[in-house]
Order: sequence, then C-alpha cells, then structure tokens
Amino acid sequence: MMKKLSVVDAAEYFGISKEAIHNRIRRGSLESVVENGQKMVMISKEAKTKTTRSTSRTKTADDRYYKLLEEQNRSLQEKVSFLEGETRTLREQKELMLVQEREKIEQIYKDKDEQLKNVLTTLSQQFMLNAPVEIQEQSVEAVEVEMIEETESITPPVSLKKYLKSSKFSEKKMEKIKKRFKKRAKKDERIITIGSKIYLDPSKYDYSDLI
Repeated sequence: MMKKLSVVDAAEYFGISKEAIHNRIRRGSLESVVENGQKMVMISKEAKTKTTRSTSRTKTADDRYYKLLEEQNRSLQEKVSFLEGETRTLREQKELMLVQEREKIEQIYKDKDEQLKNVLTTLSQQFMLNAPVEIQEQSVEAVEVEMIEETESITPPVSLKKYLKSSKFSEKKMEKIKKRFKKRAKKDERIITIGSKIYLDPSKYDYSDLI
C-alpha cells in the first residue's frame, strides 16, 4: 500500500535530510506527485527497505571516512611531535656549541694573560736582583708597557664574511674562498664553526693556503 508524505515528513520518516529525499526523487528511487502545488513523496514498504539499506551503506562509508581521517590526524600528530623533538635537540646542540666556543675563547685569553704575567714576574725578579733601584723601576715599567701592547694586539676570532670584506676581495674570489673554508671546516682545527657560520682566529693561525 502506498502513502503520500510531504518532503519534510518523508525525510523524518526515513531519518535522512530533505536534500537526500530530493536526490532520491531525481534518481528515481523515490516516486513523487504534485498535489495542490506541493510535492508529495510516494512511500511504500519496499521504498522504506531500499532507503534504509542505502542509509546504512552511507553511514558505513562515513564511518570508514572518519576512521581514515582519525588515522591520518594521528600520523600527522606523531610527525609533528618527532619534528618538535628534533628541533629541540638541534637547538640544545647549537647552544652547547656556543658555550663551548665561548669557553675556548675565554681560555685562550686566560692562557695569554698567564704567560704575560709569568714573563713580567721573571724579568722583574732579574732586574731587582741585578740592577740599581732606578733602573729596576724603568725596566719594570717598560715590561708593563710591552705586556699591555701585546695584550692589545690579541684579536678575538672574526667571522669569515667580515674577514673577507676587510681584505677587499672581489665577489667572485670571496665565493671561491668561502667554498674552500666550508669544505675544510669539519677537519681543520684552525676553523671555528658555530651553527652555520665560520670564524677565524688570524692572531693565532695562518690561512694563506685557503685564501
């Protein structure tokens, strides 16, 4: 037996949306008639069964789709967590390298100071033992001046970029020199690497073989 329902009532009857009812009418899986200017859906037991099966299949497809989205989302979250961990590790390594380089530079200055103090002490003692008081004072003063000049001559490490600019090389030559330093950076103790930057210590090493 057939019964007639409005589109709204048919949607409620089948448990689907009004748009779904219109789609079924267009596809021919549901029959409809127009009465008094209103579209009425022809409902039968067979139509109910077909619609229920179709709805069940749609729900199953939707469940699979949502499950796939959940799995992809979980995978992306795991990748984000991994990348965050890698970024944190790289940041910690960079900070450690900076600390080590700073300690190395501080130790260089400390060693230089100790050497100068030892030289000053030795010379002062010799002059105090062998020279008149006036000469002793003049000699000690001269050694102090020499020590100050030598201390002032100690220059801290400078970046490769700044070093090349101060040397006034052409752009083409600077690019070639940079490539040489990058190639030797990991196995040449004269080259200080901090992150992606290269530093030189001209006061301690000679780089003429790479320039």
